[in-house]
This record gives sequence, structure tokens and C-alpha cells, in this order.
Amino acid sequence: MTSRHARVLVAAILLLGTAAISGLQKSAPASDATARAVTAAEAFLATLNETERAKALIDLNEKTRTVWSNLPTGATLQVGAKERNGLKLGVMSPAQEKASLALLRAVLSADGYTKAMEIVEADQVLENRAARPAGAAVRFGRAEYYVALLGKPSRTTPWMMQFGGHHLAINVTLAGGEHVLAPTHTGTQPASYSVEGRLVRPLGEENDKAFALVNALTPEQQKQAVLGVAVRNLVLGPGADGKTIAPEGVRASMFTPAQRDMLLGLVREWVDILGSEAAAAKMKEVQAGLGETWFAWAGALENGKGAYFRIQGPALLIEYAPQGQSDTAPDHIHTIFRDPTNDYAARVTARP
Repeated sequence: MTSRHARVLVAAILLLGTAAISGLQKSAPASDATARAVTAAEAFLATLNETERAKALIDLNEKTRTVWSNLPTGATLQVGAKERNGLKLGVMSPAQEKASLALLRAVLSADGYTKAMEIVEADQVLENRAARPAGAAVRFGRAEYYVALLGKPSRTTPWMMQFGGHHLAINVTLAGGEHVLAPTHTGTQPASYSVEGRLVRPLGEENDKAFALVNALTPEQQKQAVLGVAVRNLVLGPGADGKTIAPEGVRASMFTPAQRDMLLGLVREWVDILGSEAAAAKMKEVQAGLGETWFAWAGALENGKGAYFRIQGPALLIEYAPQGQSDTAPDHIHTIFRDPTNDYAARVTARP
């Protein structure tokens, strides 16, 4: 696929935007957003034959829901591990692909959908630059993104949608009116690229808002926030389900109202991947725990250089980790969004 063709395909995609776990109990009443997602899921499934459907629709259980990866296709198969659930875009017909992306659009917000597709396009740019031979073991690009439904799409009982490939793992559990994004991985390589003369930075707002916040701290707050060690990658990234780390940095209880607003604006870059109702509910929870939320930083304080940061609260963990040297603008970024109390909608599945 040429770079021009990839840009045309992604532009077209963006225009599309204009068996439950055994023992699960009742969830919140269904919302209009859930109904739209179910309708889109059923429309996608209707485009598949029996073999394709068996790949795209699987049981939802503790084992299947944790199958996701940030690595490119082929990276973990070399050691015999299953990388992802689902059916990949590269084997779909145009009608199936359109329906799969309409499903993604129905589950995410408009901004969340755009962010996801910009990450996909970045990976196509990476593939075009690498010019790997046909049949290469490790594969990048738009064709290598997968769509999976875990559990039968339902307006009342929990089910899950996964969309992922290199640098992207969207894991959304829908349980009646509740939509849970955690855990979800967003990343990008390259960090910026151009489409028809327009500069695209899939994670640019995350970067810029974080630097604005750290530079709005007082010298004493910065002293507390900045860690004394270098952090080169995510601490609680893929494969770290159920693990915890002690809070570090400066507590948001020490922030001024303006600083707190900046922190909440930064958090929204992840939370707003979901639609407005789910995002509003999550932000209310984040705000309730703001006094026990910590902001930690490692690396340069000058925007345009590499820096790691972490936001950690009672029901929130966000990490942003550029890869490579810290004294240059990062071109390869990993991030993670988790909820230590509700990854994979654990609170819903445990509800009596």
C-alpha cells in the first residue's frame, strides 16, 4: 500500500465518523449509547460468514478479555503467545470493514474515534517507511488491526469490544448504561506526520497539556513531582493486569484551583475517548478522588524533549512514556489508562 493510498483510506474511514461472563449480575440500565453500540455490533456481525463470525465473536471470560497487545503482529507469535482476539481489517471485505469501523465509532466519542484512526494511520506511515518484504514475520500497518466482540452484544448484560493493533488496544466493556475504558493502551510511532499538508499528532494534546501543567507548578511542587530516576517505559502497561505501584510525586490536594483544572483537562485526553455520558461519569469519579490523586514526572521540563509522567488516583492510573532518548523530541510514545478498582469492569462483574 502506498502512502497516498493509506492517506486516502484513512480519510475515508474518518468520514464514517460524520457468551457473557458466567455468574454476572445486573448492571445499570441500558443507555441510548449502549443501544447504538449493540445495533452497530449486530450490523457488523451480520456481514460475516460462519467462519469469520467464529473469530470475531467469542466468549467473554477472565481469560479471553486479557488477550491484547501493544506489539506489532508477529512479535509475540515468535514465542508462541496469542496476540489478539478477533478478525483483522486486512482480511475483511469493504462492507465488513465499513461495518467494523462503524462499530468502533458507535462505541467511542467522535474525538476518541479520530484519535484511534490517527494512531492507525501513524502505523501505516511506519510500515511505508520500513518497506518490509512480503511475508515478513513482524508486520505493521492498517491491515494488522483487529476487531473482536467478547460476549453477545446486549443492552443489559456485560459484553466487550476490542479494537487493536500496534500501539493501540481499545478495550471497552459495556454493561447496561456503564461503559468502562480500562485498561486501554494508546501510543504512536511516529509522533507526528502529515496528511495532505496537515500536521497530525495523535497524542499531541496529551504531551502539550502535561508540559503546561508541570511548568505551572511552583518550584516546591516541581521538586515533589519530579522523580529522581529515569523512567523509560510504562510501569503498568500490557501484561501488568492486577499489579500496583505506590503513589509518587505531588498530591493534587496541594494544587491551586487553576492547577487542578489543568490536571483534569489532561486526564480528559484519555477519559473522553468514550462518549459523553460515560466520560462524564468517569470524570465525576476522578474529581471525587482528586485530593488523593498524585502527579509524577521524570525527564525534561522543556516541551519538545522527552518526559514520562504518571497520574495516579483512587480509581485512575495514567502513564505516558516516550521511548528513546530524553534530550530529543520523542517519536515513539506509549500510554496506558487503567482503573485499579475497575479494570475490565471488575466492579460490575462483582456486583451482587
